[in-house]
This record gives sequence, C-alpha cells and structure tokens, in this order.
Amino acid sequence: MFQIRIHGRGGQGVVTAAELLSVAANAFGRHAQAFPSFGSERTGAPVVAFCRIDDRPIRLREPVLEPDAVIVQDSTLLRQIDVLGGLRPAGYLLVNTAATLDDLGLGGVVARLPPGHAVAVSATAIARTHVGRPVPNAALLGAFAALTELISIDSVAAAIATRFHGHLRDGNVTAARAAYEHVKGVRSGASAA
Repeated sequence: MFQIRIHGRGGQGVVTAAELLSVAANAFGRHAQAFPSFGSERTGAPVVAFCRIDDRPIRLREPVLEPDAVIVQDSTLLRQIDVLGGLRPAGYLLVNTAATLDDLGLGGVVARLPPGHAVAVSATAIARTHVGRPVPNAALLGAFAALTELISIDSVAAAIATRFHGHLRDGNVTAARAAYEHVKGVRSGASAA
C-alpha cells in the first residue's frame, strides 16, 4: 500500500487534491481512498488530507502517520508544523515553492531520501498561469505523477475532468501537464548528474 499525506491551508484545495488523487488511481486500475483531517477550519488554517493507493481493497481508516509521500501545498507550513514527520526513508517529498529545497532548509532531508525523490515545483505560479487562480492542487497532482510514477498524467487529467468543467477543467489539466513536464525534466537532470 502506498500512503500519501497532503499538507496545505484551507482554500488551497487540499481535500480536493486527495479526492482527485484517489480518482486518478482508480482510473489507473488501482484501489484508493481519500479523506481529510480538519476541524472547524477557516481559509488559511492548516489542513491535512490523506490518500492510500493499493492493488487490493483498502480497509484501513486511520490517518497516515508514516507516509510514502508527502505533498506540501504551502511551504510556510514547514516552519509551523512537522509536515515531514514519519516520512519513510525511501519516501517522496513534493513541495510547492519557487525556492529550492536547500533554501527551505531541507537539504538534510533531501540527502536522506533516494536521489530524485524530493522535488520543488512552483505549482502556484503554474496555476496562476493556466487557471488564473493561485490554487496549486491540480498542478501538484501532475507533479506527483511524474515524481512517483504511481499514476499516469492521463489518469490525473481524467480525474480533473470528473471534477471541473469548461475553462477550469482545461486550465487545471494544462497546469497538471505543465508541472508533470517540469518534474520529469528535473528528475532526468538529477539522474544524469
């Protein structure tokens, strides 16, 4: 079973990201579940959502404490809460930021993970360009597909199409594909180094 924890803030589409990730996994022929963990949150408050993906039906229902992947939709959370707590030694880290992971003080974390398992992508900027709004969730799903190869970019696009229509669908699919290509380029550069 592959377990994902997504950290962000209310209004960034954290819960939607987890739901779309589970739909993408289903479209890719996998079993999946997604669920949030929040109280009476307001826009801007920290939010966590979880997703599990497996080849068999998933019966587990508790929060993900030892994730195989952590997606950070808002890098300011790195200074506020332990978003990396429990990340498995061979795990994946995806951070929405225009800065480098070293600039964020994550060099030690990156060094402990296998090469190519940690990536920064400016998903908010990609979303602004293609969607017209600073909501990074769809772009991060494209980046996640490239980073882990657990799902395909086509399954991400299909999942987005189930949730959004018209301009929002097209913009989010384009954002996901742009982030996917960015991460593919970063990973191929890392493997060549």
